[in-house]
Amino acid sequence: MDRHRQWYSSLAAQSSRASVPAVRFAALAFQEYPEHVVLADCQREHAGLWALLSQITDADERREVFWHYYTRYPWGGHSGLAQKLSLTSIIRGWGVDSNGKSGAILKGWAQRCFGLRIIHHGNCLHSEDDQVQIEQLGHQGKVGSIPLQLDYLYTYTQGELDRRYGQRSHFTLWRGTHDPELYEVKHSPDTATPLSSQEQIVEFNSISSFTHHREIAWEFGYRVWRVKVPREKILMFPGILPPECLQGEAEVLVLGGDYRVAVEKA
Repeated sequence: MDRHRQWYSSLAAQSSRASVPAVRFAALAFQEYPEHVVLADCQREHAGLWALLSQITDADERREVFWHYYTRYPWGGHSGLAQKLSLTSIIRGWGVDSNGKSGAILKGWAQRCFGLRIIHHGNCLHSEDDQVQIEQLGHQGKVGSIPLQLDYLYTYTQGELDRRYGQRSHFTLWRGTHDPELYEVKHSPDTATPLSSQEQIVEFNSISSFTHHREIAWEFGYRVWRVKVPREKILMFPGILPPECLQGEAEVLVLGGDYRVAVEKA
């Protein structure tokens, strides 16, 4: 049994905060046949807000209402403004260095919320000796009230994707890298559909950056993958938050697991 199967088999009996178990959410089958994902506690806690947003037809107005609510909600008993700055700094920090403190918090949150495996943070986390670092990163994912705010952001994003794109299930995104050897490429993919000569099955980190634009992806590496990403695996996309948050490189934050990817030619 490979590391991927060992990890998700160990989590199979555990419950994440998501409505879809980790072993299914991370599987290649989820990319091909995605399911609706709900963070139940977040839905209940902010039910009034979600109901209000569903009645607003203008996307900019929804964003203003979302942000107004967010900056005033007493996250963890602290002032909304202080917590807004905390989340904003984490998003900005990710844009500067995804292997820094902000990256640890985001990757740890994705692991704790969805059960997704962290496979890289500054270095490959492949051996048993790396388990301590993985556990530490998972612990970072529960810092203060940030996990609640990221749950809230995920739920808002999913609502916006639904309102803006209707029944569209997938989005074509690109990711470039200078270090393709750091990724988990599956040589015996668990799929009934044969791979073409230009396709691979790649397990991505618990959370990663992608872009809407192929040309931008080439700026980040000599290996570029084209991926059809289920909307249920999108945490954030350009324009969903105010301009002071992450906006560069048409960046989209994507949750991990196995993906069928197409290797792009320059």
